[in-house]
Order: sequence, then C-alpha cells, then structure tokens
Amino acid sequence: MSSATGGVPVHGDRRSGLGLLALLYGCAAVMCAAGALWPMAPRTPVVLLTALAAVGGLGSAALWHLRDRAPMGLVHAALALLSVLTALLAWRSVTAVGVVGLGPVLVALGLLAGHVLPPAAARLQVAGAVAVVTAGALAAEPSGFVSSWLAAVVTTVVLTEAQIRQSGALRHAAGTDPLTGVANRRAWEAESARLLAHAQRTREPLTVAVLDLDGFKAVNDTAGHSAGDALLCSLAMQWGAELRRSDLLGRLGGDEFVLCLPGTDAARCDELLERLRAASSAPWSAGTATVRPGEDLAAVLVRADAALYRQKSARRSDRRTSVD
Repeated sequence: MSSATGGVPVHGDRRSGLGLLALLYGCAAVMCAAGALWPMAPRTPVVLLTALAAVGGLGSAALWHLRDRAPMGLVHAALALLSVLTALLAWRSVTAVGVVGLGPVLVALGLLAGHVLPPAAARLQVAGAVAVVTAGALAAEPSGFVSSWLAAVVTTVVLTEAQIRQSGALRHAAGTDPLTGVANRRAWEAESARLLAHAQRTREPLTVAVLDLDGFKAVNDTAGHSAGDALLCSLAMQWGAELRRSDLLGRLGGDEFVLCLPGTDAARCDELLERLRAASSAPWSAGTATVRPGEDLAAVLVRADAALYRQKSARRSDRRTSVD
C-alpha cells in the first residue's frame, strides 16, 4: 500500500523480525550443540559445531535483548550472517546427510525473510542465501546429494514466495479500512509516527489535518446507511486524486478522516484543503496542527481536533446568528 488512498507502505516489523531471528539463532545453536555432543561420524567437525553453538547462543541472546531498539538493518545483517554460517557448516560437512540436513535451515531463513522484510528485500536475501549455502555445499567433501539439495532449494524459493504474498495480503488487510480502502486508524498512527519522527530529525514541516463531514447523520437518517457509506467512499476517492503519494489519508472512524502531510507547513496545508473542498461532493470541516519541536503524534492530534471543534462551533454560531 503506497498511494494516498491505499493505506500505508509495507515495512518490516523490527520487533517481530528480531524476535523470530533470536528464536532461529537459538534453535540453530541447540542443533549445533547436539551435533557436537553426539557426532554423526568420526570426522564430524566438533570444534566448528561447538563454536557455532556458542555464536548462535550469543546471537540469540543479543537479538532478543535488542529487539525493541535495534534498527531494522540488524534483521538484514543477522539473516546474511546466518546464511554465511550455514554455508560454512555445509562446506565442512563430512557426510551427504549432513549437507542435506541443512536444507530446513535454508527454508526457515526464507520463510522468516518473507514474513518480516519487504518483498524485494526478502527475495534478495533468499537469493543470496541460496547462492552462498549452495556454494558451500558444492565445495564440501561428500557427493551424491545434488538432487536432494535441489529439492531443498526449490522448496525454499517456493515457500518464500508464498510467504511474501501471504504476509503482504495480511498486512494490507490489517492496515486498511474495509469500507473506503484508506489506512485504518492503527496503520495511520503507526506510519504517521514514523513520518513525524523523520520530520523531527530533519526539521522539515509536517502538518496533520482532521476532517469531519458536515451533516453526515442527516444523510444516514434520510437516505440510509448505504448512501452514507457510498458518500464516504466517494469522498475518499476524490481526496485521493488531489493528494501526493507521500500524503497519508486515514479513517479514524465514522465520518472522521485524518491526513498526515509531510513537508507541508500551515500555509501549504490550507492550500491543499481548498483543493480538496473544490473536489468534494459534500461539505466538511477541518482542524489542522503543524508539528512543533519535540511534539509527539498524540499531542498534534489533540491540537488538530481542538481546531476542528472550534471551526464547527464557529459555523454553528454563524448559522444561529443568521437565523436570528
């Protein structure tokens, strides 16, 4: 989801990714330790297995400890390191069974990459893992495992692609308002918080606007809820046609929408709202707030909502005055 009306971009979940990687490293450490304690063959590389068990254990503990604050790049680095270590183990394997037994590790790596990384990054990680680990396997002393290894590679590629597509569909469903197709509240807040953090670091302007339809209850009461739903969908499409790809439109609930406008100050926001009003098939009110230094998203939304309330109160007062 990357357009103004299509929710938020799909980004990897850092916490989930590092947590699952910690589990994968831990499982790999246990398997290496078991291999060192109970060798499958007289020439089993016990020293290497012991070292890899230690590396896996330490890596698992570090990844779990850092899962809440490490950058997403650590997921990429940890996956790449796991590929290299698996390739090393394949190269030093002394039996064909030992080489083929690494196939599940490759599959697990592919599934994890497909689950937590954007599609292009996941495919790149898996392609690199397949190439590196296959090179290690081909350089190993034993032979006669090519057909079994090929099956493991094909399984990895197919399951990774399936995971990428399933994860993308689930993220889209979880972050999209089912009626209008824009970002739902949870997805909008998550992506807007990221955009706000970027704006605070770069000192670029960012403005939030809360939009609320005028007289929406009357539409539902007189024409029915289906007419109200159709109006919400129509407005979302009309607004989306006027927004930039970087602008983020979301639905907070009911007839209330919200915009996050990166690189936009108060004056440019007012210009945009005028364009949106000209393109709209129904009237609405808006409250805006431009981010202040050190301000978080909740505080910006409170100010925007207060501005919306003031605008609606002023309009009601003007209508009462005109009637009197």
